[in-house]
Amino acid sequence: MNGAAKLLIIAGSDSGGGAGIQADVKSASARGVYTTTAITAITAQNTLAVQAVQLMPADLVQAQMVSVLQDIGADAIKIGMLGSATIARTVADTLAGYPGPVVVDPVMIAKSGDPLVDEDAIATLRDRLLSRAFLLTPNLPEAARLLDTRMAVTPQQIAEQGRALIDLGAKAVLMKGGHAAGDTCTDWLIMSDFSTPFTAPRIDTRNTHGTGCSLSSAIAAELAKGADLINAVRIAHIWLQGAIKAADHLHIGSGHGPIHHFHETWA
Repeated sequence: MNGAAKLLIIAGSDSGGGAGIQADVKSASARGVYTTTAITAITAQNTLAVQAVQLMPADLVQAQMVSVLQDIGADAIKIGMLGSATIARTVADTLAGYPGPVVVDPVMIAKSGDPLVDEDAIATLRDRLLSRAFLLTPNLPEAARLLDTRMAVTPQQIAEQGRALIDLGAKAVLMKGGHAAGDTCTDWLIMSDFSTPFTAPRIDTRNTHGTGCSLSSAIAAELAKGADLINAVRIAHIWLQGAIKAADHLHIGSGHGPIHHFHETWA
């Protein structure tokens, strides 16, 4: 690969900096990848709640994507919050013919519990974008909502829901296990012919805002650098655990604070 690896991030903005496109850029930067962006929404939010959401016009989202891809290009693409069915359709149409890996993180609800997407957008994501996903990275509630079923609890249920999402078009699914009970947190990478767990001790902290966005972007960054899928997930999983362990050192906000994206480089 000549020059820096490049990652295009299509997602919404988090004014508090802990999740959304800000967390995506921090994650990819921490992994040594150059980032470009197409912003789908502006949110007013902090560590406590989302106070306001303004979606971008779909043609402006498309213009950002086309501008970046025509000049800078992208070795991989990460898709986060889309917000509306119109934006989801526009993103899917604009990606037609893109040859690189696409990581789709189906962002639906903020850490505070505030909704970030409507039902029509979820249906469009399921019908139009899952087939573009080299990797789909739902947490357990998001997987259940995509499948219109109850949240998986057992490893067998997690595997079944992951394979059901593959049947809908995703090439591979990372079922993120942060919402499961227990002293350990296990993410399951599920592919058409096998599955493998990535397990770590659950860390006692409330500062986990942006973990899902950050993990997905770190994986996308590793894919942009040329890693195979299993190694990309392994590297990103280890990095995220370090970022969560160091989160309490930041002292950001009075609610669910961010993880420490730059724990490997900041003094």
